[in-house]
Amino acid sequence: MATAIQGRRGPRLRAGRHFKVMSEINVTPFVDVMLVLLVVFMVTAPLLTVGVQVDLPRTKAGVVQGQDEPLAVSIDGQGRLFLQETAIEIDSLVPRLIAISGNRPDVRIFVRGDRVVPYGRVMEVMGIMNQAGFSRVALITARADAPGARKR
Repeated sequence: MATAIQGRRGPRLRAGRHFKVMSEINVTPFVDVMLVLLVVFMVTAPLLTVGVQVDLPRTKAGVVQGQDEPLAVSIDGQGRLFLQETAIEIDSLVPRLIAISGNRPDVRIFVRGDRVVPYGRVMEVMGIMNQAGFSRVALITARADAPGARKR
């Protein structure tokens, strides 16, 4: 008997019912994707720093302040020159800097020289950049009080 009642009531309810369009947005998948992206960026952000291995000299100098992202010119222990992470020859340094900066000589440039590189090599690189009109050049060192700082 219960089957007969459900059979009679079922089609009548379905025939008279109209479904409304749901106008709410389900944000759960969106939040899930955003959390995954957040984790991915948190893991990869430290890897995006300049990748040239340079043993920087240690000093007690202050931190360089600024809002714009500087370009990094690195000189490794063998005296090879890198712009960001790309190895370049010294002759192509200025044209590359001009192309990257959009011919703006006020762009900040950080020079990272390995502690075993002769002072003359670092000054040669800085002189070429200064002669090309780049005046906001800073030497980067490691902090003397940083963890793992070697005493010399």
